[in-house]
Amino acid sequence: MRIVSGIQPTGNLHLGNYLGAIRNWVAMQEDAAATGGQCLYFLADLHAISMPHVPADLAANTREMVAALVACGIDPDRSVLFNQAQVPQHSEMQWLLNGTARMGWLNRMTQWKDKAGKNREGQSVALFTYPVLQAADVLIYQATHVPVGEDQKQHLELARDIAQKFNNDFCPEDAPLFTLPDPFIPPEAARIMSLRDGSSKMSKSDPSDMSRINMTDDADTIMQKIKKAKTDPEPLPGDKAGLEGRPEAANLVGIYAVMAGVSVDNVLAQFGGEGFGKFKPALGELLVEKLAPINTRFLELREDREALDAILRKGAEKARALAIPTLEKTYDALGLVRG
Repeated sequence: MRIVSGIQPTGNLHLGNYLGAIRNWVAMQEDAAATGGQCLYFLADLHAISMPHVPADLAANTREMVAALVACGIDPDRSVLFNQAQVPQHSEMQWLLNGTARMGWLNRMTQWKDKAGKNREGQSVALFTYPVLQAADVLIYQATHVPVGEDQKQHLELARDIAQKFNNDFCPEDAPLFTLPDPFIPPEAARIMSLRDGSSKMSKSDPSDMSRINMTDDADTIMQKIKKAKTDPEPLPGDKAGLEGRPEAANLVGIYAVMAGVSVDNVLAQFGGEGFGKFKPALGELLVEKLAPINTRFLELREDREALDAILRKGAEKARALAIPTLEKTYDALGLVRG
């Protein structure tokens, strides 16, 4: 099993990023190590330039994301951790696959429609073709599995379509070049909502810093944010069904359950009938306990640019070694003469 997954480097990492994606990466790393598999995790900085960006922020966010991943448990010695920009084979493979991908396929991508909105003519070509780069990201490593959520299933299907068409068009029937990656459905990722609005996801774009738990927050800040988190006047119910129609209560109970590694019903068995005056301090203390080691390591790493760059260089060397053989075979299959 070879798992490949990428994440866009964004700043202001928060609890939702950790519980929604990064924690699953750590679990996959452990499973791969136990079964002789391999995980490749990359910072999708090439994808980031498909939208307007500030170059200095992109560079800083890339390093910050590396610090966060390592602090959360990604081990660069057991997983291949790198950024796309240091592995030019991704871009080369995208161009080669552009000859196989079809305009109709890309036009049907729902994320293109969502991100472009009504101003499609004003969007970058990169925004339109980035699903082909996503295909290149996984096909160049002969990935067997790609973690996908609901919003990424269509992109993996596109990667499989491109791989299948390329194999059919340019490869002997008994010797396909590309592995068709299968979806890897990780355990249901926690959906962490805003502390100010239980119907909206926790997000760095929310203007209120009180809406989220940042990975840089200290213990006092975490306790204060949980204390002021929006709730309702009713006590906690005795079972999960009682949280229906109570989004803020459901969010806080869900966060506690995920952080404690227990079910929502177990949390409610302990706190059912209690008010938030008792539950909130318990939740805050749990968050402080679980996040303190990550926070300490993250802040330490974030300041060590030399160490972060060394991690990325080391990962990129490993990634290039894995990517080059498939890239060379792709050139050959297309009849491109190389020196």
